[in-house]
Amino acid sequence: MDRTNGISPAEILQRLIQHDTTNPPGNERPCIEYIAGLLESAGLETTVLSSSEDRPNLVARLPGLGAAPPLLMYGHADVVTTAHQSWTHPPFAGKLIDGYVWGRGALDMKGGLAMMIGAILRAAVDRVTPAGDVLLAVLADEEAGGVHGARFLVEEHPETFVNVRYAIGEFGGFPLRVAGRTFYLIQVGEKQPCWLEARITGPAGHGARPMRDGAMATLGHILTRLNRRRLPVHITPIVRAMIESMATALPPAKRFVLRRLLNPTWTDRILSRLGETGRNLEPLFRNTVNATLVRGGDKPNVIPSEIVLGLDARLLPGFALEDLLAELRPVLGAQVEFDVRLYEESAVEPDFGLLDLLGGLLRRAEPDAIPIPYLLPGSSDARFFSRLGIQTYGFTPMNLPADFNFFETIHAADERIPAAAVDFGADALLRLIERYAG
Repeated sequence: MDRTNGISPAEILQRLIQHDTTNPPGNERPCIEYIAGLLESAGLETTVLSSSEDRPNLVARLPGLGAAPPLLMYGHADVVTTAHQSWTHPPFAGKLIDGYVWGRGALDMKGGLAMMIGAILRAAVDRVTPAGDVLLAVLADEEAGGVHGARFLVEEHPETFVNVRYAIGEFGGFPLRVAGRTFYLIQVGEKQPCWLEARITGPAGHGARPMRDGAMATLGHILTRLNRRRLPVHITPIVRAMIESMATALPPAKRFVLRRLLNPTWTDRILSRLGETGRNLEPLFRNTVNATLVRGGDKPNVIPSEIVLGLDARLLPGFALEDLLAELRPVLGAQVEFDVRLYEESAVEPDFGLLDLLGGLLRRAEPDAIPIPYLLPGSSDARFFSRLGIQTYGFTPMNLPADFNFFETIHAADERIPAAAVDFGADALLRLIERYAG
């Protein structure tokens, strides 16, 4: 995409990264103010809505003809921590090196924000008038649950999104290469977040006296079982549509193998044969649980009587908390008590109404692209907007090189994105604004 108001989408990304919005505490205000200045300089109307002085949300509007419902584009300005990570380049310098923009948020999700900002700036400067208004929402607090961001807007300012049916958010529009074909994943649904704390109890004692089968030993057994055992396979409608779309584009022999993923008896055996692709696909077929936090013990010479194990669970669409606990209890054991720290449902039935348009934009930009629906293995602010009947599509297009592993780079040290991919995404979103018809 050409420079707009003297700055390109990749340069916008560099500026966004240079605002340290690590959450907690977030402190998104300076970043939001920078974005507001860019948008207002192009003549766009902006509104700031916030539940906290340092945690604002920005909403901008590109007026349309009123012939279609508004289209929402949104992304979050906060990022996860870089603590205890070793970076090749400073994570908040936003350096452009060897064609890549480096820094925390390059992928999640300041890169996507830069695409959206670049597209709406270009549309404003070129006086593009879409069929319906285009709203751009820049949100706070996504990485810590959305309390100050999307949840606040949906609960306190739902009038902002009246008549919105479709939205563009994270993550999707990036390639997955299988058997010589390039599939572009367009997110149409996501898993549901569920944070649990498992309380493990046992006898306390003096550190000098051997303790058998105490809370620490039970913790070890639980972690081992979590590492070795998988929860049951389930085939959801989105994943079925995804695998069928992929299989159709493959040669007969590979098509046969891939379709066996849809038979729970064969799913894990096929995933193990698919290497890195299988590892990326596995969380789409089951509810997942990872141990993330451990708290217990106060002194080195006292054996603790209670240990708290933090668990990050992600539920497939259509599954409830009770379903997860029923699958998890045989793994962790009946003696473990659970406290639910966060549980939020996402929309179950996807609306595919905008899928063909988005797929067409990808094929126009890259003729070999094969767009397919995708279930996000994580969760995003889409779950809040779904309460208003809004279908989110994860669509921040990135033509990533074949040796770039998106899944291993996000949230990790040396997070980065090709500058050309940022421009690629901004171009695709501009085409979306031009062609959106409701």
